[in-house]
Amino acid sequence: MPGTGRGKLSVAAAALSATVALAACAVDRTSTAQPVRSTAQARPPSSETTHPYVGMWVTADHHIRQELLPNGRYDEARGELSSAYTGRYEVTGDQINYWDDSGFTADGRFDGDVLHHGGYLFYREGSAAHQRARAARESAGPLPS
Repeated sequence: MPGTGRGKLSVAAAALSATVALAACAVDRTSTAQPVRSTAQARPPSSETTHPYVGMWVTADHHIRQELLPNGRYDEARGELSSAYTGRYEVTGDQINYWDDSGFTADGRFDGDVLHHGGYLFYREGSAAHQRARAARESAGPLPS
């Protein structure tokens, strides 16, 4: 209704109403939204899988880097190859058992911040044991060819 101002008021009221409704929907969606999980993601950690050994374990030369994830999975990088080995693991006391996605199994033993696994010594990254191992490696000089 031109000239009365009433049409403008109705349009403004409708726009305001629509804005409020959309805002309410947006709040509703974000408050109940759950993250989308792919089937490749592991379940969130439980108190049964969380242990003090979660984190990054590395060889003194950093060539092998094995991350023990809190969800019971591990991801091992070797040199420039990320995710060279992946799979699941379980820790019982100071023992660790691995089930690699490719089918092999392995085990290891923790001794404080040192992990004995597969003939290698791994160190909790940044720990005093890791720093000592790196210093010893550096002071020994280059390895013979």
